[in-house]
Amino acid sequence: QVQLVESGGGLVQPGGSLRLSCAASGSRFSIYTMGWYRQAPGKQRELVATITSGGTTNYANSVKGRFTISRDDAKRTVSLQMNSLKPEDTAVYYCNADSFRLGLNKWGQGTQVTVSS
Repeated sequence: QVQLVESGGGLVQPGGSLRLSCAASGSRFSIYTMGWYRQAPGKQRELVATITSGGTTNYANSVKGRFTISRDDAKRTVSLQMNSLKPEDTAVYYCNADSFRLGLNKWGQGTQVTVSS
C-alpha cells in the first residue's frame, strides 16, 4: 500500500550535518507512526527515532540532542536532521512506516550515511 523512498545520505566529516528525507506514497500517511532505523556493518538494525501521528517523538539515547525527526503530512514526508555527526553514526538508514490499526509495517530501501574524515 505505502511505498517509502529515502534520500539525502552521503559522506560527511565528523561534526558535520546531513538531512535525510523519506517520501511516502498513499493517502493514509497521516495516521502512520514513522521512524528512522539504521544498520551498521555486522550489527543489528536499531531504532534511531520515531514520530507518531500526533507528533510524539522518541529517540535512541545515542542520538538525543543531535538528531531531530519531523514529519510533513501534507507532503507525506518524514525527515531526520542529523547534526554533530560521529563516526559511530555510519550506517544504512532506513525509513519505516507503521500502523497497528491497519496491520501495516513498511520499509524503505535505505540510504548510506558515512561519517569519516
